[in-house]
Amino acid sequence: MELVIDRITKQYKNKIAVDRVSLNLGIGVYGLLGANGAGKTTLMRMMCGILKPTNGEVKFNGIDVSEESYRDVLGYLPQDFGYYPEFSAQNFMYYMASLKGLTKAQAKTKTKELLEMVSLSDVAKKKIKTFSGGMKQRLGIAQALLNNPKILVLDEPTAGLDPKERVRFRNIISELGKDRIVLLSTHIVSDVEHISNTILVMKDGQILHSGSLEHIIKTVDGKVFECCVDSNTAERLTVAYPVINIRSEGENTFLRLVCDRMPHDTAINVSATLEDLYLYYFSEVSQHE
Repeated sequence: MELVIDRITKQYKNKIAVDRVSLNLGIGVYGLLGANGAGKTTLMRMMCGILKPTNGEVKFNGIDVSEESYRDVLGYLPQDFGYYPEFSAQNFMYYMASLKGLTKAQAKTKTKELLEMVSLSDVAKKKIKTFSGGMKQRLGIAQALLNNPKILVLDEPTAGLDPKERVRFRNIISELGKDRIVLLSTHIVSDVEHISNTILVMKDGQILHSGSLEHIIKTVDGKVFECCVDSNTAERLTVAYPVINIRSEGENTFLRLVCDRMPHDTAINVSATLEDLYLYYFSEVSQHE
């Protein structure tokens, strides 16, 4: 099972949203990490056949994204998931099942199974307008799975969820990645950290890095520092460098910074985390460009 993205580009007039991205994805969970405007949604929409690439192609086991049979292997949860507020969860699932070409019997069986999987069985007959954000997102996952897709594309699925809902959601996604290709786009670092087999770092329409958490973090080794300084020095350093953490310690200020060079003569090098990497690449105060 392989999804091949070959040098795809999307250009709008004089702006290149996605710039010659090539990826080979197999079974597992891929976390697409990037700031807003990095090109994540554009890339996903091209992978789902919603947007036509300016150049390049997307194929799953040799099937082109433009072919009808590609739809049969695809499940998609967009960032702004549309639903009908007056529908019950069950009726919404039946409606989506009919759009996906399932028979009545298949729709009934799959709806029951999937609503159980996302813990919505007890509210199956309640109107969607009464649901919390987390419940709506879980319903979104359920509808994306109706056709038992081999490729599952999730655009910012945990945005706006409380911590408990996010953990529940992450567990569902983790389970789904055992026998299919799951691509999860987010700017929430902890979500990517917890469930991705492979992390893809995207910036300015390009994939900067691709690999395991350990491999990705190595790219910022030696660039994370901690120091405890007086308030005037702290003020100067926070303007000059991306600050990950700041707290008062008596008359002094503790800082954790990410930058290419030692920010202060008392600073010490510390081990990097994925959050450090995110700040290094996506902070407005950037020291490496």
